[in-house]
Amino acid sequence: MIVEKASEVLERYQLCDHCLGRLFAKLGKGTNEERGKAIRFVLNMERAKEGLPPVEEPKECELCNNVFDRIPELVEKMKETSGNVEFDTFLVGSRFPDEIMEKERAIWDEFGIEAAEPINREFNRELGKAFGKATEKDTSKSPDVVFIAEPYTGKIELQINPLYIYGRYRKLVRGIPQTPHPDFEESVASIICRPFSRATGGKCVFKGAGREDVDVRMLGKGRPFILEIKRPKRRKIDLEGIAREINASGKVEVLNLRFTTPDEAEKVLSTPHRKEYLALVLVEEGVTPEEAEEVAKKLTGLEIHQRTPWRVRKARADKVRVRRVHHAEAKWIDEKHFELRLITDGGLYIKELISGDKGRTKPSVSDLLGKSAWCERLDVLNVLDEQSSGDSS
Repeated sequence: MIVEKASEVLERYQLCDHCLGRLFAKLGKGTNEERGKAIRFVLNMERAKEGLPPVEEPKECELCNNVFDRIPELVEKMKETSGNVEFDTFLVGSRFPDEIMEKERAIWDEFGIEAAEPINREFNRELGKAFGKATEKDTSKSPDVVFIAEPYTGKIELQINPLYIYGRYRKLVRGIPQTPHPDFEESVASIICRPFSRATGGKCVFKGAGREDVDVRMLGKGRPFILEIKRPKRRKIDLEGIAREINASGKVEVLNLRFTTPDEAEKVLSTPHRKEYLALVLVEEGVTPEEAEEVAKKLTGLEIHQRTPWRVRKARADKVRVRRVHHAEAKWIDEKHFELRLITDGGLYIKELISGDKGRTKPSVSDLLGKSAWCERLDVLNVLDEQSSGDSS
């Protein structure tokens, strides 16, 4: 019985109501403190029948040293620590000394206690309840912030969880890299991140769902991207206002900005997409309308074996990737030029698809024409919803 087991424990240890009730936490409802008071009350009634003195709650608990009395002080320190941080949801964790945890487990083992709850779990819950009541904030499994309390030293550590934002970007000009590069003053990432860093007070990390080359525009409905704002001090920001500021650059536009979750962010970045391209092809030896049409016809549905391009061999693993051209259309421009509109698997390097990259891409437009061809200009028209694999331009 619970009362008999409690009597055995209290004969050996001076425990507060929290620590007494926690020994039987999985038996019944209510808080551990309420359970401890009830057990002590029933026990003392039994002892009174036998003419024995009551077992009162000690002035200092032998196990926890009255750590639960420190909760109001810790709540104030938590409020102070988070005073300049905007958040709606939180979680509480704690670090208890090893000797406390070990002593608690020793009591469980000594008396065969199987329905107990660890002290840190109860403390986290009670501190969270007190902080929520004092601040009108809510707990969450995906909180804005996490407090880590060291109950005996009074130290509070504040972990500010990242803010995730989804969007699509259009790169309207050539000559801008997607991410910062020492040879360029700005990038797609810097143009987008600058106002977000200013608005949130955090560090903005840009992650694109693939990338295009510096000399390639990103048009259509744009390329998906995720912003991870680390340690944001402000979370309630005006996405429409920030979009207007970015779009005023005339170089980059952002569309469909919205807050998102870490899980969705990972899905956006890992889900492959087909791409639609428009390439201006140069054939120095000359090309006829019929040759251009024939190339597009042969490309449609064609499987391409592409070894890592020579130009990116130092940044990418040297391997052969198999990708497919799903659709191709040609438009003859003049004796040396024609346009190719392509829909391909992600991860197919279009410039090399045209040139052949000295035989590293097979077959290529050069192979199909029987003469050298080069990509003189390239645009990504769309990142399509259909799934495929990889990404490049």
